[in-house]
Amino acid sequence: MPAPDQGQNASTQEAHVTVQDNITGPLTTESGAPVADNQNSETAGAGGPVLIQDQHLIEKLAHFNRERIPERVVHARGAGAYGTFTVTADVTKYTRAAFLSEVGKQTETFLRFSTVAGNLGAADAVRDPRGFALKFYTEDGNYDLVGNNTPVFFIKDAIKFPDFIHTQKRDPYTGSQEADNVWDFWGLSPESTHQVTWLFGDRGIPASYRHMDGFGSHTYQWNNAAGEVFWVKYHFKTDQGIKNLTTAEAAETAGLDPDSHQRDLREAIERGDFPTWTVQVQIMPAAEAANYRFNPFDLTKVWPHADYPPIEIGKLELNRNPRNIFAEVEQSIFSPAHFVPGIGPSPDKMLQGRLFAYGDAHRYRVGINADHLPVNRPHAAEARTHARDGFLYDGRHAGAKNYEPNSFGGPAQTDRPLWQPSSVSGLTGDHEAPSHAEDDDFVQAGNLYRLMSEEEKERLIENLAQNIAKVSRDDIAQRAIENFRKADADYGKRLEAAVQALRG
Repeated sequence: MPAPDQGQNASTQEAHVTVQDNITGPLTTESGAPVADNQNSETAGAGGPVLIQDQHLIEKLAHFNRERIPERVVHARGAGAYGTFTVTADVTKYTRAAFLSEVGKQTETFLRFSTVAGNLGAADAVRDPRGFALKFYTEDGNYDLVGNNTPVFFIKDAIKFPDFIHTQKRDPYTGSQEADNVWDFWGLSPESTHQVTWLFGDRGIPASYRHMDGFGSHTYQWNNAAGEVFWVKYHFKTDQGIKNLTTAEAAETAGLDPDSHQRDLREAIERGDFPTWTVQVQIMPAAEAANYRFNPFDLTKVWPHADYPPIEIGKLELNRNPRNIFAEVEQSIFSPAHFVPGIGPSPDKMLQGRLFAYGDAHRYRVGINADHLPVNRPHAAEARTHARDGFLYDGRHAGAKNYEPNSFGGPAQTDRPLWQPSSVSGLTGDHEAPSHAEDDDFVQAGNLYRLMSEEEKERLIENLAQNIAKVSRDDIAQRAIENFRKADADYGKRLEAAVQALRG
């Protein structure tokens, strides 16, 4: 017989693991503290960088990164290839990055393409954004540019990212992706309207990785030798031409050849048909950001080309396949925190969260020494750190000292930051991003819709309606439709009619 206190503890423990089908009441942290704001991460002032003291944000991202073993939580399904980036224009007045220092200079690269929501065994030809993660093996260390095949994203704050991905992944009860979850979140997150319009339009299912554009998506800092700061967006325009699949074509392709995109990329390189992209940037002088008509750091918006025309700076070519998919594609890691001198972050709140989240995910999934693997280590530079030991440590440091400063000739700091500091002001708190004169969750989605031809609009409406019609509740469907109506009255009217026809 257990002692009374032991029996009481057992009962208490059992009570704590009671299954909860419906969780109600205030949202809390894992330790039970109430959450004051689950929509905005804490920043230094209204437009400042995200603070590490926001433990709700850190807890959400850290927990999210550990939800799946061993494949990536997102972007699990992917393919990759090595190549070269060649500078074609002088950009030294904008950045002191060494790999961009002269026309004709070449840098080895590794590019990993991926879908977002599917697991490792999913089909390639599905309606989903495509990851476009590029590693530059520069002489100043590796520079990672982690982007997508769309210039915008569904949300603008990293604190919402785990919730968003939960709606795209399998429901914990049904084990399937549920339209209710997808459209409930999108309907309650109107900032997603622009990206959803991209996703369900003609470019939502690329025909191959070779026939789609890539984007850095986030805004980044460039700084030159004089210390001047510029904000920049990256564009990779496919030289193969844009090719897409219709919903019907994708369904057939996914069934007949789930590996269609991976196979196409590998076979093109094998036969010497090396895919290329023309690399462009949009450049905004730092002084213009505060009064720009849109928030230039909002990931749900583009910079109109009329305001900041794209400038060609280089050419990207993929010309070598990996020898082993697991070692070089699945174990490859990319982090937007991997900067080099002359390039740095911006106050983009999604980027700020990813600076932590990507590295944390890799340390969990591949290991603390993931950077030692051949695909991840610097190829044109040498890593000199004081980090030692850990899982799969290769002993590379031998007997060298593991601290700094030391008097044994060990590596020491340079006293020159990679990027220029940004001014911040105001009180710490869970701030929304600063609002600019024309900030709106719907205006750019409406502009995109109005740019489409009548045939493109018809396909967009059909794709959306077929998906929204699957939801079980009328209020979820109607709320989703209203967001598109706010983007454009015709857009909402046609979508509502199409959904009603399918739902009876």
